[in-house]
Amino acid sequence: MEQRRSPGHDQWFYESQSRPQTQSVAPLVPEAAWIEDRFLLGLQQDAQALQPLLQQFQPALLAARDLSHILFPDKVTTSLTHTLTLYDRLSIALTVAQVAGVQRLCNHYSARLNPLPGPDSSRESNNRLTQITQYARQLATQPELITQASLQALDAVGLTEPDIVTLNQVIGYVSYQARVVAGVHALLGLPVRWLPGTTQPADAEARGFGRPPEWRPGLKALELRYANASQLAAVTLCQTQLGMDDAVWLLAHDDAALQGWAILIGKLEHQPDSPQALASAVAARISGSRRVFAEYQGNLGESLIAGIDSAPAEQSDVIALAAQLTRAPERFSAAHLQPLLNAGWQPEALFGLIQATALSNWNSRLWYALGEAA
Repeated sequence: MEQRRSPGHDQWFYESQSRPQTQSVAPLVPEAAWIEDRFLLGLQQDAQALQPLLQQFQPALLAARDLSHILFPDKVTTSLTHTLTLYDRLSIALTVAQVAGVQRLCNHYSARLNPLPGPDSSRESNNRLTQITQYARQLATQPELITQASLQALDAVGLTEPDIVTLNQVIGYVSYQARVVAGVHALLGLPVRWLPGTTQPADAEARGFGRPPEWRPGLKALELRYANASQLAAVTLCQTQLGMDDAVWLLAHDDAALQGWAILIGKLEHQPDSPQALASAVAARISGSRRVFAEYQGNLGESLIAGIDSAPAEQSDVIALAAQLTRAPERFSAAHLQPLLNAGWQPEALFGLIQATALSNWNSRLWYALGEAA
């Protein structure tokens, strides 16, 4: 029997190689494409009870909103070195949203993807989109599946160093966005998903944790002599703010994303040995980033390495929240917040914990794919 094919690319699972000349099917929620806030996707209007909390985090939320316009503008101009189209970016975002299982994100990215012309029907274009989609799904689901060979496979289908950096920033951003949106849903007591998500992957192996992390660029970094004024400005900002001399010239291939990411991190800084640092370490341990884990592991590092679920009772509620939000954001709910609320936590502190966990999911994927996988 011939397999049925959907002519559009806007449904929950879509045909990634659908031909642009086929008649498009209307998206599930067409109005989701035109929402003003492309980060919280309408939650600020729905969450009247959380307005004081969201106002307190307004600098970080605005920085995240700015990043959505940087990574997903209304129009993308491609070149020989920057070949990712807007269709590519939104297709990647929809893949990550599907993996996370957050319906609100799926509605938005599918609605924005719907009217765009897809790639041509050549074998090369199909191979390129298939490889990009597979990479995005693997990095979003289980970062340890990414190896140096994964980066080489992207190169083999025509992606440049700037393309691969942007691809990883897009995956990281939507992974972060999905967990913040899931957290706000939980604070409001709303469900995150209405359709099934994916099977929960295993945590990263313990091998390599507890030793000084090894990180070297998996791609050729930008050379100083080729850097433009915008790239130099982004490098200067990050070298003084983030202390990442070994990576900044690689990430400068996409200087706008680098600068926006650095600004967001600056808005969400937290103290070592704080609950936010512990949540960041939990997310990094599950995702497999030795570098991010080493930065935040604190006093519970050895017990977290042995296994998140076997960690001691100390701070167990913080660990459980960060683990659930990292492993399965589509299953995150108000029930996961209740133990901390019972312990006297205020909504502002809970949202800070959610933000730290979400950002660590982004950072862990970025650092792992572009350096640790090498």
